[in-house]
Amino acid sequence: MAPYAYTLLRSQLFVSIPVPTESFTGQTVIVTGSNTGLGLEAARHLLNLDAAKVILAVRTVSKGETAAQDLITSCYVPSTRVEVWQLDMSSRDSVKAFAKRASGLQRLDAAILNAGVLSSKWSTIDGVEHHVAVNVIGTVLLELLLLPTLRRSAQRTASKGRIAIIGSDLMYTADPTILGTDGKILDKLNTRDAIPIGAYYALSKLLVFYAHRYIASSLSPLSPEQSSVVLTLATPGACTSEIFRDEMPLAQKVFMSVMLKLMARTTEVGGRTLVHAVSPSMGTEEHGKFLMDCEVATDGYGVESEIGQKMEKHWNEELFAHLESIAPGCTKL
Repeated sequence: MAPYAYTLLRSQLFVSIPVPTESFTGQTVIVTGSNTGLGLEAARHLLNLDAAKVILAVRTVSKGETAAQDLITSCYVPSTRVEVWQLDMSSRDSVKAFAKRASGLQRLDAAILNAGVLSSKWSTIDGVEHHVAVNVIGTVLLELLLLPTLRRSAQRTASKGRIAIIGSDLMYTADPTILGTDGKILDKLNTRDAIPIGAYYALSKLLVFYAHRYIASSLSPLSPEQSSVVLTLATPGACTSEIFRDEMPLAQKVFMSVMLKLMARTTEVGGRTLVHAVSPSMGTEEHGKFLMDCEVATDGYGVESEIGQKMEKHWNEELFAHLESIAPGCTKL
């Protein structure tokens, strides 16, 4: 924890996040979780960088439409440059329907998979613990289902597509030994009280990075023969964000409020990191990597340690078999 505390303090207090300047002229970009917070600010940056179309993927369409009007007004762009599509990351059917709709786009250059949950309460979705269901299974499923569309678009435009999952540097604090079991990791994750509820968010960010690394290295390596889509996973750092909107114990709420006031980046600054992760210049150096402060960062103990590598292999075997059962053929890229 001590090394992470140093990393966190250095990042939050001494690193200046650059304003994105790379042009997105002519490009279409999807941003999930974009009716508020980091996703909304990322969409604003993209429009200011001349993106031809930004698709706001939101759970509640009415809230997305309000956000779209905000963007249209503040960025002085025509309404044709902002679209609102429904997407519920907790619903497998919604994820599949969204990806199918996206497959009809004439052009799709990048996707920022930003939607996620953080909660101090236990709940499940279709029998799956909800951090795992949304932050891992829903996110990885969407990544897999969008990849073919991004590949086709990259071929047509002779450019690189980009997908960025928005993770968290809290994955550095996740203890991979917690995942140890004689059975399935997913079964353990879905068993109430088998793992402390406070550990789930950081664990979910480690688990999604495990999957993202596997896709980048094995299912969709960056090469002219296989794929021209760069896959990154980025942390925005600690930001003022509605991800903390869930109810929590008073002491925890006071602590989070004080810490955020002392160290948190604004949503606008956090949004810069999301845009950086799908910048047109992303390439081999960033493919499959973890980005922090707009730079390639260390993968951390949960990935680099012997136990981390063991859990990564075990988890990916389970997860991708599970995803195949949800959407047959999705892992056959």
